[in-house]
Amino acid sequence: MSGGPTTFTPCDHEHLDALVTAMSTFSPCVELADRWGSRLAAVLDQGGRLLAAGNGGSAAQAQHLTAELVGRYRLDRRPFSAICLSAETSTLTAVFNDYPPEELFARQVEAHGREGDVLVLLSTSGRSPNVVEAARRGRERGLTVWALTGPAPNPLAEVAHEVLTVDAEFTATVQELHLVAVHILCAGLDRSLGVLPARTTEDVPPVRRPA
Repeated sequence: MSGGPTTFTPCDHEHLDALVTAMSTFSPCVELADRWGSRLAAVLDQGGRLLAAGNGGSAAQAQHLTAELVGRYRLDRRPFSAICLSAETSTLTAVFNDYPPEELFARQVEAHGREGDVLVLLSTSGRSPNVVEAARRGRERGLTVWALTGPAPNPLAEVAHEVLTVDAEFTATVQELHLVAVHILCAGLDRSLGVLPARTTEDVPPVRRPA
């Protein structure tokens, strides 16, 4: 599906059917999000920072991620430095007023990002110019850039160091599974920090595949 998700959302049970279909190919995304959590734990534990951004619903999910890190996901732990660039309202309006639209997040990445930090960018289409430019700026500044998008290929996937792609037709489905990925990332981070008990083979429930 190279054209990216559509803006039409199916109704009632068709909505759920679309989600179940996308979940049938989501397993590699689960594994990637878990690895990201472990790697992010090492960065934040050494004093690094996470930056996150997106537009619209993806902006809300970026803020959700940073809130879980500054606050907590499940169990109590120390807070970590995480900034949602799309939530900086005064900065956003100032940058948009004085610079090209593509600079909306990129200038903030340049201001706040340091070499070794992590930049997480969410875009259902993977084509938002301000997000793509933020990815480019992040790479120039030495940040590790992770992207969550809809179907690939897309421009953001090409610029990011690593990308989690949800193969789904509808924007809503992509966003719903991006939220799942965010929670898996947070759980993986907590586990790596010793906040959650380490898993054993007996702890892992059998995977139930859609019929």
